[in-house]
Amino acid sequence: MSAPHLPKVAGIDSSVPAPAHTVQPSPAPTRVIPGPGAALQDRLAGWVSDLTTLQELTERLARTTTLGEALDELLRAGAALAGARRGMVVLEPADGLGPDSTVGLGLARHDLGTIETIPCGTTPYGRLVETPPGLPGGSGELARPDLLAEKGLDPRHREVAARLGIGASYALALATTAAGPLGAAVWLYDEPAEPPERRRHLLGRYVRYATEHLARLLELERSRAELATVTQELLPARLPRVAGVELAVRHRSGPRGGGDWYDALPLPEGALGLSVGSVTGSGPSAVAAMGRLRASLRAYAVMEGEDPVAVLSDLELLLRLTEPARSATALFAYCEPALRRLTLAGAGHCPPLIVGERRTEFVETSVSAPLGMLACWEAPSVELQPAAGETVLFCTDGLLQRTGDATDRAYAKLHAAAAGVPSALRDDPDAIADHVLHTVLPDGLDRADSPEDVVLLAARFR
Repeated sequence: MSAPHLPKVAGIDSSVPAPAHTVQPSPAPTRVIPGPGAALQDRLAGWVSDLTTLQELTERLARTTTLGEALDELLRAGAALAGARRGMVVLEPADGLGPDSTVGLGLARHDLGTIETIPCGTTPYGRLVETPPGLPGGSGELARPDLLAEKGLDPRHREVAARLGIGASYALALATTAAGPLGAAVWLYDEPAEPPERRRHLLGRYVRYATEHLARLLELERSRAELATVTQELLPARLPRVAGVELAVRHRSGPRGGGDWYDALPLPEGALGLSVGSVTGSGPSAVAAMGRLRASLRAYAVMEGEDPVAVLSDLELLLRLTEPARSATALFAYCEPALRRLTLAGAGHCPPLIVGERRTEFVETSVSAPLGMLACWEAPSVELQPAAGETVLFCTDGLLQRTGDATDRAYAKLHAAAAGVPSALRDDPDAIADHVLHTVLPDGLDRADSPEDVVLLAARFR
């Protein structure tokens, strides 16, 4: 008689005996209920994280030195905080003094133009610009979490949002107590969305700091623009037309304004007075001193221009009497275009450079001290006879100093740039000046912020 079989259970073979030794099953995990202390720690960790993020973003913003850089940084940081991919800043200072500008993030120029076709009051930022905080009905933020589902949305706004794929927007006003309303920043979402309360709070604090920084840079930009305007007004509005010579000039002013000048003054009997110079220092006082010195030099040139040494001697005496704390470098040339002849004298100034088909060389002038450095300045004049088609280049020391090279290397770079002017450009003093300037100061160095002014004056003789 066979032994009885154990019943079969699904998934278990009852004929297989159980092992002699089995592992004791592990106990079920015990659910830990967090106490009130853990929740507090989580909140503290969140606050520390927010403060760290805010500190990093504000430090990056503080390192920006121009208005354009600051606006770009505001957009990038704001997009990260708001969780958006695109955005724009509309800068429209309420005082009307400008500058007005619109900067975009992830938006092409034509996209910004398309958004600006929306009636201002219905744009994602319009209400903030028209009714800034502090005015009746004014609010510091404007959230539109679902644009296409919004009732009463302007048809043009709906059309632009659909075309650009904008599903939602979140905007904050840019305004300070001192500067007043400056504009608005808006971040755009591809789908219906809205930043959570914690992110909104963090973004609001960042934008308040950013607006103060923008206001400072805006004031600095206005001051620079005003100083540049004053500098331009103190220099010739246009170069004169004199038979036998063609003139061109390039002038670059530093951000604080400097004391470099140039001049081209028609004189009796078809002559021409050419001068370049530089006053020590920078800022409004140096610009004012430059204006006074240049105006005095023009007067002396009219009275005794045929004697450049006398002109600079008189200028040196004036400088010692009226500007005892300053010195200046200057070069004055009495030009007779009909004879293709120049008589020039220099005071501590870099010599002119002759550029022609057969030669490129510096004019040999006597070494002399700047004006105001000695008890009495005097140096002999030099006569120069350029050939037909040759160009004489006058420049200030700022052109050499902006290269960042030692003096001898800077002079060599200037000589090489002049010698390398293509033959096709040698008949045009404007083209010669551009070629030399961009070769000596490549990659935008001629326009970059620098404490040194740059003057390059070209006179081509026919």
